[in-house]
Amino acid sequence: MSDTPILAAGCVLWRRAPADGALELCLVHRPKYDDWSHPKGKLEPGEDALAGALREVVEETGYTAEPGAELPTLRYLVDARPKQVRYWAAAAAAGGFVPNHEVDRVLWLAPAAARARLTHAHDRDLVDALLGVLGEGS
Repeated sequence: MSDTPILAAGCVLWRRAPADGALELCLVHRPKYDDWSHPKGKLEPGEDALAGALREVVEETGYTAEPGAELPTLRYLVDARPKQVRYWAAAAAAGGFVPNHEVDRVLWLAPAAARARLTHAHDRDLVDALLGVLGEGS
């Protein structure tokens, strides 16, 4: 067992709904874990955390993103090893989802629905952090 943390990064990806301009958040479904989460992943050796976060968004959702404010860093254990995940708010730009080996579905949900769908409680705190950054209610 190593005390060296697993380093990862991701984004709370958001957009304005085409129909009414309401805030929507993108959640990804990972079949390997059967969970719903924000797009994130392990950093490559020597990779900058923000660059890794944006790379993971493209790989998992098919969307490029415009990064905004840094959100809280999450720390938790994975198989008794510490993991540290840095997050940013990011506005979805161009692109579109195509299912792949890591992510088989994405959902664009209102903040309250996203909070309810997220599998892990610590991911729900990121919804609240994003709302605070954007000056939005839930």
